[in-house]
Amino acid sequence: MSLSAASLGTSVLADAPTRSLRPVLRPAGVKTGPVKSVPAADALIRESGLTGKVSFAVARMGDGAVLEGHQASSGLPPASVTKVLTALYALAYLGPTHRFQTSLVAVGNISNGVLRGDLVLRGGGDPTLDTNGLADLARTLKAAGIREVTGQFLVWGGALPSVKRIDKKQPDHAGYNPAVSGIALNYNRVHFEWKRGSNGYSVAMDGRSDKYRPEVEVARMKIVNRSVPVYTYTSKGGRDHWTVASGALGKGGARWLPMREPEVYAGEVFRTLARAHGIALKAPKRTQNPPRGTVLARKQSPALRDIIKGMLKYSTNITAEMVGMAASQARGVQPQSVKASAAAMNTWATEALGMRHAALVDHSGLGEASRLRADEMALMLAQAGQHAVLRPILKTIALRDANGKVNKGHPLKVLAKTGTLHFVSALAGYVRTPDGRELAFAIFGADVSARTRLIGPDRERPQGARTYNGRAKKLQQKLIERWGTVYGA
Repeated sequence: MSLSAASLGTSVLADAPTRSLRPVLRPAGVKTGPVKSVPAADALIRESGLTGKVSFAVARMGDGAVLEGHQASSGLPPASVTKVLTALYALAYLGPTHRFQTSLVAVGNISNGVLRGDLVLRGGGDPTLDTNGLADLARTLKAAGIREVTGQFLVWGGALPSVKRIDKKQPDHAGYNPAVSGIALNYNRVHFEWKRGSNGYSVAMDGRSDKYRPEVEVARMKIVNRSVPVYTYTSKGGRDHWTVASGALGKGGARWLPMREPEVYAGEVFRTLARAHGIALKAPKRTQNPPRGTVLARKQSPALRDIIKGMLKYSTNITAEMVGMAASQARGVQPQSVKASAAAMNTWATEALGMRHAALVDHSGLGEASRLRADEMALMLAQAGQHAVLRPILKTIALRDANGKVNKGHPLKVLAKTGTLHFVSALAGYVRTPDGRELAFAIFGADVSARTRLIGPDRERPQGARTYNGRAKKLQQKLIERWGTVYGA
C-alpha cells in the first residue's frame, strides 16, 4: 500500500477522537446464547496467575466504540508497543518516502586526486547504515579519483543529539541499549568474538558484516579470571573498555555489544575500508561542526516506510529513537535528549490522536517509566486513518494450539506489535474474525513492583520473569479468542 506524505499526514491527524473513552461492555447487536459459555475476561485474568496489573480494551472498527475493557484507563508500561506511536509520528512528519543520507564531504581543494584539506564522514541519521554501506562509500570515493587526503579525517554525528545509552537502568552490555547519534553503524553495536586455544583465549572486536570484518580499537576487551560479573564496562579516553569473566566463556562464541563512541567507531571502520582502496586516512576524530564543502560520495537509506516496517518486525530500539528524534526535528522541536523528544511525541499524540494521557519517556519503549492507557490505544488503532497506515506494516502474530505449537489454521488472524520487558508484556493491534470483521485492541500487563526490585545483575535474567512472560502471552491469546467469539459472527 502506497501513501504520499501528504495523504498519510492527513489520515493520521484527521481521526482524533472527540469524546471520552468509556468502555461499553455489552454493546447492542452482540449475540447472546452461545456467548454465555465464553469465559468472562475477569475469570481469564484470574486464571492466568499473573501478578501485578492487567489492562485491556477492544474497540470496534469504524465508529471506534470501546466494546470491552478491564482497568482500561490505567496507565501501564507499554514496552515496545510504543513503537507503534513512533511509527505514526515519523511517517506523519517525515513521510513514507523519506530517505536518510550519509555522505563524504571534502573541506578543501582537490587537485590531481589529492584533497588538500579535511575529509568528513557526515552522518545523516540513517539507522540502517552498516559496514557494507561504508564499503560502498569507500568505493565511490576511489571512483571519484581521490587517492590522498592531507588533512584530518573527521566524523560528524550532530544530525541528532548525542546520547550515551537509551535507558540508564539497562545492563551496560545490553546490545539493545546502545548510544544514539546522527551516525549509527551496525545499530551502534560492535562484534565481540572469542576462541579458546592451547595458549588461552583470543578475542576480536570488529564491525563485521556478511562481507567484511574490519577490526576496531575504539572498543577493547580484556579477559579477567573471575566468574561474575560476566561483563564490566568503563569509558576511558574516548574508548570503550570492557572486561569479561573467563568463567563464562567456554570454548568460544560471539555476541554484539553496545557502542558508546559511534563517531569514532564508524570512522575506524571506514578508514580500514578506504585503506583497502589505497586511500590512507589519519585516525578519525569526532567533530562538533557540520561540514561545509564538496560532497564526494552519498549513501541513501531505504525508504522510511521500509525502515519502519523492519523496526516493527524486529523491534530495533535504536531505529525507534533515531526516527523519533528526526520526526521531532521535522516538527520544529530541537530536542537535546531522548526524553525531550518523547515529550514532543506525547504532545503530538494528544493533539493528533486524542491520546491525552500518553506519557512516554522514549520512542522505543525501553524505559520502564513510560505509560499508555489501553482504552486510548485501542480507540486510536480503531480510527480509519491509523488503520490504513499501520495494517500493512504490522507483523502477523502466530496463535498457538493447546500444546503451544503454532496453529496455522487458527480462524483468527492477528496483526499487532508485541512489547516485552522483565515483568511487562504488551500486545496491541488488530484481530480479524472468520467473517471478516476487524477489531482493534490493546493489552498491557505489568508487575511494576517486581521491576522495581530488579537491581544489578538481576536485571538481565531475573527469576520469575520468563514465567511471567509465558503466562502473559497465553492470557493475550485467550482474550483475543474471547473477543473473536463474542464480537465476531
